[in-house]
Amino acid sequence: MTLLVSAISLVFGTLVGFLGAGAKLSRFRALRLVADIYTTVIRGIPELIIILLLYFGGTVTLTALAGHYVEVNGFGAGVFALSIVFGAYATEIFRGAVLAIPRGQTEAARALGMRRAAVFWTILLPQLWRFALPGIGNLWLVLLKDSALISVVGLEELLRKTAITAGATRQPFTFYFAAAMIYLLFTIVSSTVLHWAERRAARGLQSA
Repeated sequence: MTLLVSAISLVFGTLVGFLGAGAKLSRFRALRLVADIYTTVIRGIPELIIILLLYFGGTVTLTALAGHYVEVNGFGAGVFALSIVFGAYATEIFRGAVLAIPRGQTEAARALGMRRAAVFWTILLPQLWRFALPGIGNLWLVLLKDSALISVVGLEELLRKTAITAGATRQPFTFYFAAAMIYLLFTIVSSTVLHWAERRAARGLQSA
């Protein structure tokens, strides 16, 4: 459940990050303003509070609309909350990655008659990932650990199961230590994959 929530949040958070970066780099002032408000608000509020606000706020809203009590699903609330948090930070990473690409490359492509879509897919996107991967990788490691926060809304992921077992057996140190080792294992495996992805994205470049 921990890996499932984290993986789904990574996918949706990455999409949100792309949209947010596009809005921040847009020539339309309204889109830039909305993106600035989004990243400022989300990055300024603790993740736990965002999860609780979405969970309880969603329950209140759905109950008012339905006319009877409707409880928000813990899985949905957790994924949604982690996705928008991940997306807020990813927005800045993707924006910085786009700005790191020499502008002359896109200008040359446009001068040769390439369409905007072709410029994005063949010139911007491959280089964007190379610049963004280190930051996105760090966000993924943070996301893995932040997934523990959704235990507060009753979703039985790793930390929730650990708390239940520790309480039932009265051996909190044993089970919390085991949970810590599992999170550490997730991190080590993720770091190994991320290092491989970074090397692959940088293939063909001369060593500094």
